[in-house]
Amino acid sequence: MPARTAPEAPLRRDKPTDEADPTEASDEQPRRAGHEDRATPGDHERHEGPEEPGEPAAPPSTRESRGADARALTQVLFKKFATLEPGTPEHARVRAALIEANLPLVRYAAARFRSRNEPMEDVVQVGTIGLINAIDRFDPDRGVQFPTFAMPTVVGEIKRYFRDNVRTVHVPRRLHELWVQVNGATEDLTVLHGRSPTTAEIADRLKIAEDEVLACIEAGRSYHATSLEAAQEGDGLPGLLDRLGYEDPALAGVEHRDLVRHLLVQLPEREQRILLLRYYSNLTQSQISAELGVSQMHVSRLLSRSFARLRSANRIDA
Repeated sequence: MPARTAPEAPLRRDKPTDEADPTEASDEQPRRAGHEDRATPGDHERHEGPEEPGEPAAPPSTRESRGADARALTQVLFKKFATLEPGTPEHARVRAALIEANLPLVRYAAARFRSRNEPMEDVVQVGTIGLINAIDRFDPDRGVQFPTFAMPTVVGEIKRYFRDNVRTVHVPRRLHELWVQVNGATEDLTVLHGRSPTTAEIADRLKIAEDEVLACIEAGRSYHATSLEAAQEGDGLPGLLDRLGYEDPALAGVEHRDLVRHLLVQLPEREQRILLLRYYSNLTQSQISAELGVSQMHVSRLLSRSFARLRSANRIDA
């Protein structure tokens, strides 16, 4: 009978020293996520911001690593920033480092406004102003993460830019805020009814007057002005400038009437009256002489003298 051999032990492979155990990684991840100063959901994405155009998207682990590094660097810089005297070169250097480290936060906030048809470089520049204001006002002793503190300031600065500088026609702030509510109510009612809502339905939903809804709709059109010479889309009609108004035949006489009024006040009162009777009341020289009780010849001389004075004082003919 053949001798029984002992069963072969399973081959054991030693793990490389630089490879982490999957079980250890799964246990460590929840603890690490809950230990990082109680960061709010989406804090990594909010701080890291979108990738630059044309660059391949980084893996989620890489983005989280960058966000963690940026937050750690920001905390270190703020601790040093609080101990420096404003106006010193070291203070300015640390401040510039804080701005550069948190620029992804500005790019993320600016990406929310891509639909406004504004150059993204301008929006980022405005958001950077909000970032600088947040850095100058941030107090790390309050226990708040800097991205959480800075995001409202950055977004508020960008919204203020769109409200005050981008609109072709400036509208009051209350009307602008109400316009946002009207847009939201319009979308909700469109989904609810399957059609575009009426003005009365929007007003009833927001508990406001229909006139305010109409004013908000007009305010929403003030972002971009349309040229009067632009052709109408779709109907093939000429531009609005060619369809509105007409040439007033009396327009050319406006300047002359203003000039005559200026010259008449320089004549004596009796000569002014003679000219009014002759050219505004259409009286003949004989009728004027009977009206004033002077001879017709004298009326003719006064008219000639008035014409000579008017011609000498006429700046256009001169």
